[in-house]
Amino acid sequence: MATRTAAEQRAEAKLAYDAFLAGCPTRTVMETIGDKWSGLVVTALADGPKRHGELRRVIAGVSQKMLTQTLRTLERDGLVDREVTAQVPVRVDYALTPLGETLVPVLGALKDWSELHMDRILAAREAFDEQGALAPV
Repeated sequence: MATRTAAEQRAEAKLAYDAFLAGCPTRTVMETIGDKWSGLVVTALADGPKRHGELRRVIAGVSQKMLTQTLRTLERDGLVDREVTAQVPVRVDYALTPLGETLVPVLGALKDWSELHMDRILAAREAFDEQGALAPV
């Protein structure tokens, strides 16, 4: 069997993960990362570990159930660590893993971009909706 260079191995691995292919597992990762709650949780944890209640206060509108599901999904994907401290009552802290920290600049940029351009987006939505009501289907 011929020996492959590191560059060849990387090229083969890159072909194995192509999000444009229906069966590619990167789609599930993109689905998780693209979820609004995941993005907000990662961004909220960017400045350090937080408890469940702290996250609920920072992320307005998230239900306890949704936050728990989101944290479990992020933990399963290796993006968030859950640390349980034996005390009364039990203390549970959530923190980004090194892999999760690599998402902070990406999701932070998306958050900043959204906030910066929200006025333009709202105006475009309004204009589209006005035209859509008049346009034949």
